[in-house]
Amino acid sequence: MGRCYGILQQVIQAWQAKDIDRVLAFMDDEIVWHYAAPAMPPVRGKAAARKLLQRFQADMHGIQWRIFAHAETGDRLFIEGVDDYRTTDGHRVAAPYAGVLEFRGDLIVGWRDYVDLGVIDQQKAGQPLTRQVEGLLDRPAAT
Repeated sequence: MGRCYGILQQVIQAWQAKDIDRVLAFMDDEIVWHYAAPAMPPVRGKAAARKLLQRFQADMHGIQWRIFAHAETGDRLFIEGVDDYRTTDGHRVAAPYAGVLEFRGDLIVGWRDYVDLGVIDQQKAGQPLTRQVEGLLDRPAAT
């Protein structure tokens, strides 16, 4: 396992434990986080990242964040995964995505997630997972 992927594994464990402070401990104070790039403007800095994480956490239950594939080059980590959880209303959301994380030392300084917000919105509205999404989920997690 590469250094960057090992750090991400710790972030995942902290997120699944709903420990926002621990998640933020892996981020640089000046992090630039593009969630749903390029659909949304980036979140800049830890304080803004905290607000985004708090907003996510309020409606995410039984989180199963899985990584299917990853590759590292230098201080950059490329990942393919899924955020799989239940909303407060009981709807299952399984959002396949690809992401790029950039590190300075052991801290994340850049994070870009490429995810289809339309898929998330449909699932939050109670629509079932599509066959395309189910096909992307039916894979073993990376080690």
